[in-house]
Amino acid sequence: MEYTFTLKYQLADDGHTSDELVERLGAAGCDDALVGIGQPGRLALEFTRDAPDAIKAVLSALSDVRRAVPSARLIEVAPDLVGLTDVAEIVGVSRQNMRKLMLAHPSSFPTPVHEGSASIWHLADVLTWLQGKGSYSLSKGVLDVAQVALQINVVKEGRRLPGAVSKDLEALVG
Repeated sequence: MEYTFTLKYQLADDGHTSDELVERLGAAGCDDALVGIGQPGRLALEFTRDAPDAIKAVLSALSDVRRAVPSARLIEVAPDLVGLTDVAEIVGVSRQNMRKLMLAHPSSFPTPVHEGSASIWHLADVLTWLQGKGSYSLSKGVLDVAQVALQINVVKEGRRLPGAVSKDLEALVG
């Protein structure tokens, strides 16, 4: 099955040109990715990777990028953090429809990661909730990739916490 996802990286200032970077990525097996190097010091790779499951697709892409650009630091795996507009686009409904769903089901709609004038959610949480409603036809691949992206991003961010703080927080955060 084909899985589509994006890996975003921060590049080290190691003097490699864009052409050299693209060549190294292709040689390492990233020939199934669109490469974006528009923002200085950043690299985005949109993969469409064939694999038996989403985790194998994403992990093999991470490994290929690591081999090609070992100094690059992973920023995030996407799709993960999304607004209602993003979810609406993925599901094929209007943003207004998503907003109505959120407002009509305040106790069961997933809690945002950040709440404000522009709230964001983990895509996997919203897609799982929509799937539970039973009235939305979702591509299995999209939900699978969103779940893998969430897991990898949480692990990556969790490493930033000192061990003692992490244990204390586990007891306090329900």
